[in-house]
Amino acid sequence: MSTIDQQFVEYVVKTLVGHPDDVVVEREIDEKGVLLTLTVNPEDLGRVIGKRGGTAQSLRTLLRALGAKNDARYNLKIVNNDGFTGTRERDDCDNRASVDNSTDEVVENKSSYAENTRKELAELDDLDI
Repeated sequence: MSTIDQQFVEYVVKTLVGHPDDVVVEREIDEKGVLLTLTVNPEDLGRVIGKRGGTAQSLRTLLRALGAKNDARYNLKIVNNDGFTGTRERDDCDNRASVDNSTDEVVENKSSYAENTRKELAELDDLDI
């Protein structure tokens, strides 16, 4: 039996995707609040995330409003289930997170990107121009 928050996310996502039967929302409660894990058909992943993450951010905003009503903190994790590992064969400057990474890994990737940028700027400062 699914809860109101699962039904809410399922309803919204099923109206967006082309394969509504493949939408699965799992619910887990931990110390940070309620974690909703969303799995969709790999073909629909782009629709759920949206351009520059706009649709996913909107879903999270709606969940925040639902959480305010229910006195709960919701987190939404969108699972990339198409077998993509998130690794690329590019230089360290293009170190971005894939869809299924956790928040900690996203912060780590952003901090390593910022670290590389700081190093490059420091090298530019050392140049005698």
